[in-house]
Amino acid sequence: MGHGVTKVRGVAARAGGWSARHRWAAVLIWLLFVVLATVVGSASGRTDVQQSRQLSGEVGQAAGIIEDAGLKEPAGETVLIQSVGQGGSAANATAPEFRSAVAAVLKAVEGTGQVTKVTSPYDTRTISKDGHSALVQFDVRGDPDTAKDRVAPVLDAVAAVQKDHPGLRIEEIGGASMSKTFSDAFGDDFKQAEYSAVPVAFGILLIAFGALVAALLPVALALTAIVATMGLMAVVSHLQPMSDTANSVMLLVGLAVGVDYCLFYLRREREERAAGRDAQTALRIAAATSGRAIIVSGVTVCVAMAGMLFTGLAEFEAMGLASLMVVAVAMVGSVTVLPALLSLLGERVEKGRVPFLNRLKGGTANRNGESRIWRAVLGAVLRRPRTALIVAAGALVAIALPALGMHTQNLTLDQEFGDSLPVVRTYDRVNEAFPGGASPAEVVVKAADINAPEVRKALADFRAQALGSGASHGPVVLATHDAENVATISVPLVGGSDQGRAEKSLDLLRDHVRPDTLGKVAGLKAPITGQVAGSKDFNAQIVGAVAPVFAFVVVFAFLLMLLCFRSLTIAVTSIVLNLLSVGAAYGILTAVFQHGWGASLVGAQGVGAIVSWLPLFLFVILFGLSMDYHVFVVSRIREAKLQGRTTRDAVAHGVVTTAGVVTSAAIIMVAVFAIFGTLSMQSMKQMGVGLATAVLIDATLIRGVLLPAVMALLGDRNWYFPTWLRWLPDLTHEDPAHAPAQTAPARSGDGPGHPEGAVRV
Repeated sequence: MGHGVTKVRGVAARAGGWSARHRWAAVLIWLLFVVLATVVGSASGRTDVQQSRQLSGEVGQAAGIIEDAGLKEPAGETVLIQSVGQGGSAANATAPEFRSAVAAVLKAVEGTGQVTKVTSPYDTRTISKDGHSALVQFDVRGDPDTAKDRVAPVLDAVAAVQKDHPGLRIEEIGGASMSKTFSDAFGDDFKQAEYSAVPVAFGILLIAFGALVAALLPVALALTAIVATMGLMAVVSHLQPMSDTANSVMLLVGLAVGVDYCLFYLRREREERAAGRDAQTALRIAAATSGRAIIVSGVTVCVAMAGMLFTGLAEFEAMGLASLMVVAVAMVGSVTVLPALLSLLGERVEKGRVPFLNRLKGGTANRNGESRIWRAVLGAVLRRPRTALIVAAGALVAIALPALGMHTQNLTLDQEFGDSLPVVRTYDRVNEAFPGGASPAEVVVKAADINAPEVRKALADFRAQALGSGASHGPVVLATHDAENVATISVPLVGGSDQGRAEKSLDLLRDHVRPDTLGKVAGLKAPITGQVAGSKDFNAQIVGAVAPVFAFVVVFAFLLMLLCFRSLTIAVTSIVLNLLSVGAAYGILTAVFQHGWGASLVGAQGVGAIVSWLPLFLFVILFGLSMDYHVFVVSRIREAKLQGRTTRDAVAHGVVTTAGVVTSAAIIMVAVFAIFGTLSMQSMKQMGVGLATAVLIDATLIRGVLLPAVMALLGDRNWYFPTWLRWLPDLTHEDPAHAPAQTAPARSGDGPGHPEGAVRV
């Protein structure tokens, strides 16, 4: 068989061929695109998600009223003065030492010049029922969004008063002080995790390729794709606002798929050259095979990410769009600029070889690029596919079983941070002494005339009934903004930091107190917001989004597999295997973080719940990344089948020749995601552990055992495509560019695509 290649139809092959022939043009166009995207993005600036768009429902309505009125809620701060013991002269708020401490706090915070509206607990009656605790309250001057940058002098002043009054507990808490504390404790931690992902990925690639230049290529492609996407995000943000969270998710996804796509392409090109083909032929084959797999995978991942656009949550919409964009950019770069770079580098792609690593690699792979380890594993699987299927599927189902009892919620401060920060204990103390005071509900009232007699009466009635109904123990504080015809009512909820009890108090306000008072005034709007309301509404919206997001992702992924592989069986098995992978991830999350089984092994603790946004987020991300591997492996199996191999032999060849690259790609993802599992925030730990374990399971148990076992048992039924579906468009154009000259026609209904798909060499 000669090494010549006929022209192969398809986008990837044409793009790769053009890039290889116009090497410098392709590289310059890519660099120009990255630079232009960055410059235009910097010039346009990024629009971030506004609070009013974070959630629909009452929380969003309340934020919209405040924003439309041009009001900004000041950054409120509170200083807790509390007796340490239960007796002695300092045990009561009326004691001289207690009064002296309150006066010292008032003087100290006012002396900073950073605060306004300082109130004494003796004036506002913010003294606990037992008389052992009191609250000094004030606002931080200036823009509340940047208050955390100006609150340090106030914190220092309060700490100085604490030193002078060792017999009392004097602690500050509030939006600004908490933001500063969390930023100082975890902000750098989170950024460091992001930055360490790149060197970790490079180190693993160096081991995988054994050459410095070859290892640098995937990282360079991923980074340029990420930089370009950052610029595009800024431009798109004027239509769909973005966020820092979306930026972080984009970086993770971009690094994962950017490296993966380049890895797939580069490995195939090197494999073909190792088989004796010239550089041009090797590039053409890589373009027609791995290039096609990259496009199919990229489109499928984009579809999965687009599922987040159906949540109705602005933060998720931003993450979905940002992820979709970086996948698309990385996909385009992989099939355009990468062939050009490989053509330019030629043999120099092997520069910087590490002898030890190459000797190590040589011991694990044979001359055909097949993994000896996976060859041994696969031999056992294919000898007894039924047993392998039962054992592997049984193990996955067992791992997934705990997910049936999964409980989701927005984590409380003590669940999120444990005892790692003093501010968490302060929050609990305030809630214990003043139930609901640390996170009160807020009623935002909008009327045609806020001072109209019927409106004033309704406001007074609401305050009275909020206390009388048992929803609040007070104090219920009313603030009016006459010029804007807006009023706000702060209502501490009975239940405090107990989310369940606090939500019952919130329901009492929304369903009974409000309709009986404010609801009687025509045209008056009174949405109820606050931390408890935000958590409750967010959970409700997440739960409501699960069905449409799952349906969209599964249906469209199924259709893409059906069209791109021209096989009903492949489409069905791909969905089932991916769902098994996601289910296993859910089971591990529930076992570790909800029940605490083995939590100490990952430096975590059982917090009794999974953070509410994570299951949906994991489903979308994992479904997309799992399809990445699935498309690559099945494409290689289909290619081997088109060369005339039996289905079992094609499965064996396809899995063992892709096992090395899939394993390398998986190790990179696992390592990057595991970095986030080391962070102190429980939500980040849950995300990191969930993603890392799911990718590991998918690349080993799913792709190395279940997939070959299922395909071996199905035999030629893998390629079943019923005649009643023949009207569907055929997207199987880019078949292998080195199939045998004589390829037997596929039988109707059981061949991998159309017989004319095979390309003569």
